[in-house]
Amino acid sequence: MSDSRTPAEIEADIVRRRADLAATLDEIGVRVHPKTIVGVAQDSVRQAVDRSAGRAYVAVNRAVTNVRGQLVGPDGAPRLERVVPVAVAAVALIVVVASLSSRRRRR
Repeated sequence: MSDSRTPAEIEADIVRRRADLAATLDEIGVRVHPKTIVGVAQDSVRQAVDRSAGRAYVAVNRAVTNVRGQLVGPDGAPRLERVVPVAVAAVALIVVVASLSSRRRRR
């Protein structure tokens, strides 16, 4: 198999391949550098937290909308037949928590 390239073409090809290899090695060096690895890990964690926070926001928003739908009528007026029992239960819960808290302090 005969190579029909001139020595200058072969030398230019070698120079180009060396430059490509140097660029590849530089890129590998950047990728395995500890700061790069830490940065990639931080970005990954940040994205995971953002996704989790987004899901939590959607879930809370859905829950608030559902509760509001139960306690407020279509016209925007409160449904007293549902609001009053919820308010009474909330007050009872506050009284129980306060009494338990005051008992712990007395000991």
